Amino acid sequence: MDAGQLEKLVTLQMPYGKYKGRLLADLPGHYLGWFAREGFPKGELGRLLALMYELDHNNLKGLLDPLRGQPPGRPGKPS
Repeated sequence: MDAGQLEKLVTLQMPYGKYKGRLLADLPGHYLGWFAREGFPKGELGRLLALMYELDHNNLKGLLDPLRGQPPGRPGKPS
């Protein structure tokens, strides 16, 4: 995992399905759990959904908060 993947979670939208248009970081846990049971899509989307599942499952979604609203490639200012 790298910072670029985390940034993608807060900028990329789900391209299809019930939650089409929702940021990957905002997908509900039960939806991510369904993918974990049934299989993640192939490619980058699947890798990002798997990462989001791990963050959600381990109660680490708060790690994404500093990245929200930041321009891509620009880390937030320390508090």
